[in-house]
Formats: sequence, C-alpha cells, structure tokens
Amino acid sequence: MGTDRYISPLSERYASGEMQYIFSEDKKFRTWRRLWIALAETEKELGLDITSEQIDEMKAHQDDINYDVARAREKEVRHDVMSHVYAFGMQCPKAKPIIHLGATSCYVGDNTDIIIMTEGLKLVRKKLINVIAKLYRFADEYKNLPTLAFTHFQPAQPTTVGKRASLWLQDFTYDLEDLDYVINNMKLLGCKGTTGTQASFLELFEGDLDKVDQIDKLIASKVGFDKCVSVSGQTYTRKIDMRVINVLGSIAASASKMAQDIRLLQHLKEVEEPFEKKQIGSSAMAYKRNPMRSERICSLARYVLIDTLNPAITDVSQWFERTLDDSANKRLSIPEGFLATDGILDLCLNVVDGLVVYPKVINKRLMSELPFMATENIMMDAVKAGGDRQELHERIRELSMEAGKNVKVEGKENNLLELIAADPAFHLSLEDLEKSMDPQKYVGCSAHQVEKFLNDVVKPILDENKEDLGLQAEINV
Repeated sequence: MGTDRYISPLSERYASGEMQYIFSEDKKFRTWRRLWIALAETEKELGLDITSEQIDEMKAHQDDINYDVARAREKEVRHDVMSHVYAFGMQCPKAKPIIHLGATSCYVGDNTDIIIMTEGLKLVRKKLINVIAKLYRFADEYKNLPTLAFTHFQPAQPTTVGKRASLWLQDFTYDLEDLDYVINNMKLLGCKGTTGTQASFLELFEGDLDKVDQIDKLIASKVGFDKCVSVSGQTYTRKIDMRVINVLGSIAASASKMAQDIRLLQHLKEVEEPFEKKQIGSSAMAYKRNPMRSERICSLARYVLIDTLNPAITDVSQWFERTLDDSANKRLSIPEGFLATDGILDLCLNVVDGLVVYPKVINKRLMSELPFMATENIMMDAVKAGGDRQELHERIRELSMEAGKNVKVEGKENNLLELIAADPAFHLSLEDLEKSMDPQKYVGCSAHQVEKFLNDVVKPILDENKEDLGLQAEINV
C-alpha cells in the first residue's frame, strides 16, 4: 500500500539501514543526553555543586527518551533543544536544575553533528576500504589481459583490463588519504557559550580560568574525542561541514568515473556489471541488459557533487558569531550527502564484486585495430630489411588511410596487413606481418605497473585494515 506522504528515496531505495540510523532522530537525541551527562560530570569534577545522585538519575534515562513530552513542549515553545531539556528534566526531577547548566543550544546541536558526522565518515571509510579490496582483486586477475585503450574514446595504444581498473583504484586510494585526514582532524565544538567566549563558565567558576580551560578537554574525553576547536563563535566554523561534504564529493566523483567507464564498456560488450537471472532491462525491449547500477552510481554521484555547494555557501553566509540560516540547510544537505554516498559505495561493492569480462569480444576488437597500432614496429622491421624510413612512413600513412576507408566506408575488415604485404617497398610477407600481431607486444609495462601499484600502494592499505574487510553490500533495487 502506498503512503500519503513524501518519503526520501535515499532511505527507501539507496542508503543502508546502518547509515540511516547514524542520522536518525533517535541517534541525535540520545547523543544530546550523552552530552548533557558529560557536561554535568565535568562541572561536578571541577567543583560545582552537582551530586552523583543527579548524574546517576540522568544516566538512568539516557536512552528511554520521552518523545511525546518533547514534541508537545516544542509545539508550545518552538525550540527543539529547550523542549528536550524540559523532557529530560521531567524524567530526572533531581537533576532538572543542573541539566544544560551554562550551555547554549549549540553545545548539544553542534557537538552532536560532529559526533554523528564522524561516525558516518567511519562507515564510509569501511565501505571504501572494501571497494578498494574488490578492485584490487579485479585488477590483479586481469593485469595481463590486453584490451584496446581509448583516448577521446578513439582507439589508441593497447593497455590491459587490469591496468584500466588500476586507474579507478588509484582514485579511490587518493580519496582514502583525504578521508583519513578529515576523520583524524574532526574536533568537537566543546562548550564555548553563546558567542564562543565561555563567559557563562567563567562566571560559574568564579573567574577560575584554569577550570574553564579544562572543560572542553574533559567533555571531549567522555564522548570519545581528544580535541575541540580552539576558538569559535556560538557554532563551530561551518568550514568543517564544507570539508566533510567535499571529501564525500570526491568519493562520488571517483565512483562516477569508474561507473561511466563500465557503462561504455558494457555498450562495447567487453565488460558487464552483474545482471540477475530475472532482472528486466527494458519494459519494451526484452533483450536489453542495461547498466542500471552503474547508471545509478552516476546519478547519485551527481547529487552529491551538487550537494557540496550547500555547506560552501553556508560557510560564506554566516554573519559574525552566528546566524540561523545554516540550520535548515544542514538538516538536509549533511544527512543526504552521507546517505547518497553510502548508497553509491554499496552499489560500487555490488558492481565490482560481480563484473563480468568477455575476453573474446575484447580480443576481437583489439585485433581489428591492432594493425594500425603495429605500424611503427612494422616500419622498423622494414628499415632493417633495407627500406628508407621516411619513404616507408609516408607509404604506411597512405595505406592506413586506404585501410581505414575500407573499414569505415566500405564496411569491410581491416586489410592493412594485406596492403603492406603487397607493397614491394616493405619486403615483408603477410606471414612476417602476422607474427607482429601479438597484443602482448603493445601493452608496454601494463602488467608490471599494476603489480607494482598493488604491492606498493594498495596491499599495505588492505593489510592495515584487515578487520574491516569482507563487507558485502545489499542493494534494494
């Protein structure tokens, strides 16, 4: 039965349950309560008149949130944080006087955003590691399989299937470097007060700067962080949101590049994404096998790339110590950026794990173009047989044009080798020429480059992250 309300496709179709929970209301409000407990504990440790009984009461109700009370209160006061302070106080009558003491709304709002984004980044990292692992295996398996390379989507010097995959893989390793930098530099807001001056805490602690200086460090340690921003207005700088979404955008770009290549290869019938036994490619054309998952990667990636503009514009739009034009935008752009990236990585895991390679189709296309690629070697052999390099170069150019015309205009097979063999200037038989048609002669250092890249760059990453490997993605549609 259909619903009568809009439901985001990110939750219904694309993002995993794990990522959805990280950005759920339940996760957010439980984290608010963790932060209020951390604040009360810190204030008690620094000498304020807060009892263990009050803190124990708060801990007893950390997770059983009375949402009905909070919702009813928000309708009255139009303030989400104060509504939940009120609801928490209703459950904790002894602790009620000290809940949120000295803090402003951003204490729970901004610190929760950092905690949640960090958890989201760690889940993204786990999935990215597994995409890297699957591409590692694919590149290694096909490092020696010659294939026609393209520049400008025009036939170019051959490469190997594994070498091409290593280009996708390298992009993801760069993303991992950037992601680790962002994760390792995530900092809480701490408890800075209404304009970031900590004036309320200086008052609470009667001018004791040493105690005020300890507040942020103690709170951070209680919620799993080791640092807070050094200075702030009421909020942490929105530059952090910009940094976070930018790294998601970079991952989305890498995924889209790979997926677009796979879409083109599927058109060429050389490589296909997984296609399930009962999957329907088209409502009209029953024979079709559309690269729907790769297309979906590109579609979601486009969304994430555009979404990177949201925190950038928000960052430059903040007035002085804070304005509220960030709030509604953050509620949309941050979760949706994460949910879409999560969906992209699940699709990447599924696609790469099931890529189907068709060596015979690959070889047929390569061999149809290889005579053109081989002309330099052929010319060198003809020079060794006594020919003039400059004359031979001009003659090969003319014969290549003739063979190209046969292929493109006449629809015939590429007969360049036959044309060269029939030309007395080359002193080479068709048999001699066919010996030069081994594709392995034209792929250069492809296999060696793949091996070196996998061993020097990728294997250390996988060895360092063994505990995160083995993830399998489940996609909904």
